Amino acid sequence: MADNMTPEQRRMTMSQIRSRDTKVELAVRKELHRRGYRFRVNAAWLAGKPDVVFTKIRLAIFIDGDFWHGWKFDQWSHKLAPYWREKIAGNMARDLRHTTLLRCNDWAVMRVWEHDVKKNLERCIQRIEAKVGKLRRA
Repeated sequence: MADNMTPEQRRMTMSQIRSRDTKVELAVRKELHRRGYRFRVNAAWLAGKPDVVFTKIRLAIFIDGDFWHGWKFDQWSHKLAPYWREKIAGNMARDLRHTTLLRCNDWAVMRVWEHDVKKNLERCIQRIEAKVGKLRRA
């Protein structure tokens, strides 16, 4: 893979990318908590380690970054080096496997996109509240 950074620069850049507790995750969690919801965070015992988990109603919520999880990937994938194209395609395939596995084990799965949270946090929270309400009534 051709890279425009030295290995040291690449290592430093990649070390700054968070895998948990990102700004959008914190915004969603903070608002849910403010509204009285209680949940688990980064549940390692579930496939895919969901960002927010409501255990009693079996709801797993993933808050996906647009780049790393391939939002509209087909529109911009051609601009990437083969390494990154394969990396993100692999992430998308893994996301699908984890979602399928959770659903096969009777879990409801929601995916919330980074750009949606940034654009309208309130609407994202309302979607989550609607799903929680529906599962509690079921």
